[in-house]
Amino acid sequence: MSRHNEDVSITSTDTKRPVGFSLFLILAGLVGLTAAFALTVEKIHKLLFPDEAASCDYSVIVQCGKNLASWQGSLLGFPNPLIGLMAWSVVITVGVGMLAGARYANWFWQGLNIGAAGALAFVIWLFSQSVFVLGTLCPWCMVTWAATIPFFWVVTFWNMKHGIWGSRAQKLGSTLLSWVAIVILVSFLVEAIIAQFMLNWVATL
Repeated sequence: MSRHNEDVSITSTDTKRPVGFSLFLILAGLVGLTAAFALTVEKIHKLLFPDEAASCDYSVIVQCGKNLASWQGSLLGFPNPLIGLMAWSVVITVGVGMLAGARYANWFWQGLNIGAAGALAFVIWLFSQSVFVLGTLCPWCMVTWAATIPFFWVVTFWNMKHGIWGSRAQKLGSTLLSWVAIVILVSFLVEAIIAQFMLNWVATL
């Protein structure tokens, strides 16, 4: 019995947990979950009091009421924020699990990466609809974008670095992960420039 306990102790001590990556998942999940919850509350309030403006309606351009009331805001037949409530809860759970020492199979990380890619594609579509069709910048939607974009890049590069997508991608993944902050910043700048060109949002500040 004592020998068995000793082996377990050695194993747990030698296991290096990716604390930084785990904390990133938790933080990104909390930011995304907060935005999804706020948008859900705003949607419920709008349904109960349709004549009242949403609390996140700051101007003609910076508002969320128009987005929530549009068909784009309920693409699958129910409010989009409900997807966020479920998805970001999973991300937080994964991060907490890793901090507790959980290990996940490659197929799990591949699935999470595919989910992150799907989330990014959805966010890009919502961004295009918001800017080019609705002519608005939804504050809580932008918070969601601010969580989803880093989430996709960090998970993708982390997976590449750790061989989740094959050994050939490891060296490239390691390099890209070291530049991930720049990649994220460029992504945000592209969004800001497009929004400025289409909506001139700086003039409304």
